[in-house]
Amino acid sequence: MSVRILVTDGMDAGAVAQLEQDGFQVVRQFYEPEALGEALRGFDVAIIRSATKIRAPQIDAARGGRLKLIIRAGVGMDNIDIPYANAAGIEVRNTPNASSNAVAELAIALLFSCARSISIAGYTMRQQRWEKKAYSKGFELAGKTMGVIGCGRIGQLVGGKAQALGMDVLSTVHRRKPEGCECETMHFVSREELLRRSDVIVLCAPSGERPLVDRDSIAQMKDGVVIINVSRGANVDEAALLEALESGKVRAAGLDVWNSEKTPNWALASHPAVSCTPHIGAGTAEAQRRIGAELVSIVEAFAQAQS
Repeated sequence: MSVRILVTDGMDAGAVAQLEQDGFQVVRQFYEPEALGEALRGFDVAIIRSATKIRAPQIDAARGGRLKLIIRAGVGMDNIDIPYANAAGIEVRNTPNASSNAVAELAIALLFSCARSISIAGYTMRQQRWEKKAYSKGFELAGKTMGVIGCGRIGQLVGGKAQALGMDVLSTVHRRKPEGCECETMHFVSREELLRRSDVIVLCAPSGERPLVDRDSIAQMKDGVVIINVSRGANVDEAALLEALESGKVRAAGLDVWNSEKTPNWALASHPAVSCTPHIGAGTAEAQRRIGAELVSIVEAFAQAQS
């Protein structure tokens, strides 16, 4: 029996062609949450990105069907109830390496935009307004201190690129200290010291029980700090960040992720000190090709194990 694969949120065309060439049946279709679980019963593998959520209701509805593997095409897997899936005999995988550089580069791009008011200056130019005086008050990155919260693959890449720009980098240790990172321009410190010393704070960590950036943490930061979030929307209390932008406590923010993608915080997105994107961290042709290749490899290994 041929392996049937459901792709709900899009996938690199070359990877789809390779899977079909390998003899797999690939169906590309998005399902609303209430219909997804029943649909999953007819597939051996589900490949999803951030738009699709597979929680307990979908897993319960899929029980007794064919589903044996869920693959998150990307890094974060907080849109999947992994323990519940595993308990139901469903393996969960992701592609942690493929998109890391794309996300790290976007973090640096958002930082440049914040430093030189590129987003709002470009907007006013398109309105045929010459606002040179207003937007000639930027700052240089060289000599500044970046605090990276979350020193995994993406965080380490962000820190490395920041050091290449002449920045000093601070990070915190969540589980274990990565080897080979510390040097003259990169040190691990406590979270409190990172908040106190950083000119720029970049969020690269998975979401937890409470936001990493809220009123309490903002109060510990430098006046005029810049906050960049390329991790998870839940890591930022959006109301607290907007208040801090209005007061000037936070100079600028670069945001790729949001508390809600269906109803983003438009007041925050439209603030003149915010440079923002609609969750495009992994959205490069190179990253999508790498993700596709990793997906194909995982599916091929799965099929071989099933035979």
